[in-house]
Amino acid sequence: MVNMQVDFCGIPFKNPVSTASGTYGFAIEYGSFVPVEDLGSVTTKGLTLQARQGNSGVRVVETPAGMLNCIGLENPGVDAFIQDILPRMRDRLAASDTKIIANISGNTVDEYARMAEKLAACPDVALLEVNISCPNVRAGGMAFGTSCSQAVAVCQAVKGAAGQPVLMKLSPNVTDVVEIALGLQEAGADGLAMINTLMGMVIDVDKRRPVLGNITGGLSGPAVRPVGVRMVWQVAQAVDIPILAMGGIDTARDALEYILAGARMVSVGAAAFADPLAPMQVVEGLRAYCEKYQVAAITDLVGAAWKEDTGGN
Repeated sequence: MVNMQVDFCGIPFKNPVSTASGTYGFAIEYGSFVPVEDLGSVTTKGLTLQARQGNSGVRVVETPAGMLNCIGLENPGVDAFIQDILPRMRDRLAASDTKIIANISGNTVDEYARMAEKLAACPDVALLEVNISCPNVRAGGMAFGTSCSQAVAVCQAVKGAAGQPVLMKLSPNVTDVVEIALGLQEAGADGLAMINTLMGMVIDVDKRRPVLGNITGGLSGPAVRPVGVRMVWQVAQAVDIPILAMGGIDTARDALEYILAGARMVSVGAAAFADPLAPMQVVEGLRAYCEKYQVAAITDLVGAAWKEDTGGN
């Protein structure tokens, strides 16, 4: 029997697979048709302090080996989540011990802190995943995650208000991701989530106009996986806090790349749009891999690609 359990930020997860924020709703929309309770955890749609309608115009477009989106964080707001949605998630997932990770976003440091304070009173939320790819409206629209000092400011504010371990979600749209990861570790982050989407755009050559209503959007899907694996490889060897990895994971073999590079958990995102069962298939694929290669525990593979005596073929 393979031990699929992982300890992440001091919390036991029955397996290392979650869903990526914004790709699985709140995991209750699938009703009884999809066994979300088979996952180690589910990550909520991005939450903001107030309800948001999202961007207008075209919000999703396919690209080679991926997709661009500019949804604009459409969500009901953190208060509605706590009052109306979280109880339904708890009722669906509690019996299976599938954990809930809440993803939060803000336009100011204070907004992040206020959301963390509200969610601190929610024992059903196991972890906070902090999206720092949002524009800081007080800094001319620069994303928090592209500046080490701004990322640290958000981390410190959230840590000061949170009741749960805090994962800082790193942006790939930076020059030195390791510098930011180390800064966040020093600031008290309990873990890191990486990577967020890459910035991109598509132009309709017939209309001679950008396709997306927001002009640019976030690139996800298999096209970004090599970038994500490289960044996890670099960061995992530099920090002492655990990593939840995501970016182009369609299959268990994709997830294994991230785990071997140093990730302790993984999230399946865009693949779920094509097949809502993709995250569960990753769980089973990881178990089958461990059985095939006689790996006793999934955690034995974490960082094995750069650790000595891996035992690989």
